[in-house]
This record gives sequence, structure tokens and C-alpha cells, in this order.
Amino acid sequence: MKATDRQVAGDHYKKLKIQPIEYILANDMGFCEGAIIKYISRWKNKGGVEDLRKIKQFCDFLIEDAVTEPPPLTEREVSASPVNSPFA
Repeated sequence: MKATDRQVAGDHYKKLKIQPIEYILANDMGFCEGAIIKYISRWKNKGGVEDLRKIKQFCDFLIEDAVTEPPPLTEREVSASPVNSPFA
């Protein structure tokens, strides 16, 4: 018996042609992407508008992560960089 053959607490995923966990694992998705797939797949049959709000929050996490630039290197970090090494 596969883990997807049974569902704890409801049947909102078993009704789907492909379960979110199968899609998430097959596509090697990260946590936020996986959560978005999970909530978009079930919102009509379980969480309603609250699930849509969760999707928005996970999208915001991804956007924030994508546009946040790392802080600039300090002078010490730049001088210690292998690029500045005479052995590079």
C-alpha cells in the first residue's frame, strides 16, 4: 500500500487525478512552491478563501526571497575573497 492510498482527515486530495504530493515530489519543488500546489488543489473542497490567502502569503515569501539582494560585502570580506588572492 502506498502512502497516497490513504488520506488522514478528509478526502479532498483523493478526488484529484494526481495528488499534490505526487506532483510536488516529481517536480522537486521547494517548501513554498509545494504549499502553493497543496492549497490551490484543495481550496474549493476544504479551506475556501482562507486557502487562497495562504497561497498569497507563500507567493509573497517567494517574491521577497527572489528580489532581496544579499548585503554588500565588507572591505574585509572583499579582501579575503579568493578572487583577490594572488593564488587565484
